[in-house]
Amino acid sequence: MSGFENPRGGSRPRAILFDWDNTLIDSWAVIHECQNATLQAFGHQPWTLEQTRKRVRKSMRDSFPGLFGEDWQAAGEFFYHRFNEIHLEKLTPLCGAEEMLADLTDQGIYLAVVSNKKGEYLRREAAHLGWKPYFGNLIGALDAKADKPATAPVHMALRGSGIKAGPEVWFAGDACVDLECAVNSGCIPVLVRDNSPGEMEFGSFSPTWHFEGCIPLFNLVERL
Repeated sequence: MSGFENPRGGSRPRAILFDWDNTLIDSWAVIHECQNATLQAFGHQPWTLEQTRKRVRKSMRDSFPGLFGEDWQAAGEFFYHRFNEIHLEKLTPLCGAEEMLADLTDQGIYLAVVSNKKGEYLRREAAHLGWKPYFGNLIGALDAKADKPATAPVHMALRGSGIKAGPEVWFAGDACVDLECAVNSGCIPVLVRDNSPGEMEFGSFSPTWHFEGCIPLFNLVERL
């Protein structure tokens, strides 16, 4: 955990919304393989893993038109065909993720997922891991009228919980799009990744909290 605490984020959350990829599960190898297969199939040079990590943030409907132009829907179909072949067999939870989810659930904190992964794949992966009971809602790309960083999926994720988006809700993710979504919806932005954020890396979307993994996040919530 690093020093991003402030009074706005100092109270115990009633709800935590999680990003999925590379916040709860390690999916970079799968994403990188499918992205490069798609790029090469449509006449583009493949990316390095580091380029994939930096560039793959937004949902497909927000990112593929810029990459593939008029062919973006065909490219999307190609990507998901390859993805569907490998994503479950290579599904890898991050260290401590399931323990954290179980303990937060036991403490009565409402949990949900807001991801830019296509909703049907998100829910399939959660079911494969046996994690669906931990979450009130699992919201992915195309489920809401707009994807992260728009606020629509946040409100959908909280539906049925009796909790409104605001400072009682933490939004935890590994990327700027997650922090931006948190700020846009009035929630507490929480960064979950190994390395600390650089100075002004996220501009006006700087995290209130930074945790180096799932267990440090849970340990802090338990103390609040």
